[in-house]
Amino acid sequence: MFEKLKGVEERFLAIEKEMSDPETARDRDKYQSYVREHSELGKIVSVFRVHQKTLKDLEESTGLFQENDPEIRELARDEIETLTIKKDELELELKRLLMPRDENDDKNVIMEIRAGTGGDEAGLFASDLFRMYHRYAEKNNWKVEILSHHFTGVGGFKEVIALIQGKGAYSRLKYESGTHRVQRVPETEAQGRIHTSAATVAVLPEAEEVEVKIDPGEIRVDVCRSAGPGGQSVNTTDSAVRITHLPTGMVVTCQDEKSQLKNKIKAMKVLRARLLDQMTREQNEKISEERKSQIGSGDRSERIRTYNYPQGRVTDHRIGLTLYRLESILQGEIEALIDALMTYYQAQALQNEGSSKGPVRSTKNQPNA
Repeated sequence: MFEKLKGVEERFLAIEKEMSDPETARDRDKYQSYVREHSELGKIVSVFRVHQKTLKDLEESTGLFQENDPEIRELARDEIETLTIKKDELELELKRLLMPRDENDDKNVIMEIRAGTGGDEAGLFASDLFRMYHRYAEKNNWKVEILSHHFTGVGGFKEVIALIQGKGAYSRLKYESGTHRVQRVPETEAQGRIHTSAATVAVLPEAEEVEVKIDPGEIRVDVCRSAGPGGQSVNTTDSAVRITHLPTGMVVTCQDEKSQLKNKIKAMKVLRARLLDQMTREQNEKISEERKSQIGSGDRSERIRTYNYPQGRVTDHRIGLTLYRLESILQGEIEALIDALMTYYQAQALQNEGSSKGPVRSTKNQPNA
């Protein structure tokens, strides 16, 4: 590991030299590429340098422990104990920093939330989930833009697709993919019985055009009249857009905008994200059929998390974590859940270090750390 770290430091210094070259500064793309790499390597180099100094201090303290003076030996013993703990912590952090990084972590997110089993109650729960993520995004100063949505008759969502833009959005939200289950008494339930419903969440990294090239000849674009609640016509012109990707059969519909062009742009964003998601997971051999491993079927039994209203608790079944603060979590206070998931999967990745080559995309039960 330390030979690799020395190589990282050498690369870091080489990039600094390149960045100071006026010729490099004139090439904007090249310079920006160096800036990004310098920033990433800087995180590792700074910890490595602290580690190297700690080793040096530990060596000096070990030497002092050989002195005949009892007082000096006692001080050295305490120093050795403190420095040894620090050294171990730094080495663990360096191992984490050297782990293959998910190349999608800095990307924006396409989030798809769909009502699963449970009828109208599932639609209302899908709406609650969207509100939770929207508020979490606001707390992180991320921008949320609805790309497509379809209401149920009681004010819930059959489906809502949103673009979440902000630094680190995918790195934090990728753990939310899967089936979410709710246990509560619906407002329409006269007997006061607890019902169980579900909604699925898919978190996809936003794909750039350069990453996913879509041949215009491989898509079919259909336009139709936008439909509002109850089937009314929203616009006097055809503005809803349905794009079919012929090679895969993927279909994306967008009708949120009055402009046909804007709807097409939004639909293409969703299509590119879905194609990138499929391509990446196929490369890592993590799915048996398209997108199913990420969101499941929407059945109540395929759950990653349960929101239990009578007990006021939220349980994440992947890591066995239960928090008794349901209300605040639904208000977007989900940091504790996400932090625990990140810690868990990073620990798993450290244990499995060397068993995989490069980053692995998220699956339903094991997001990439």
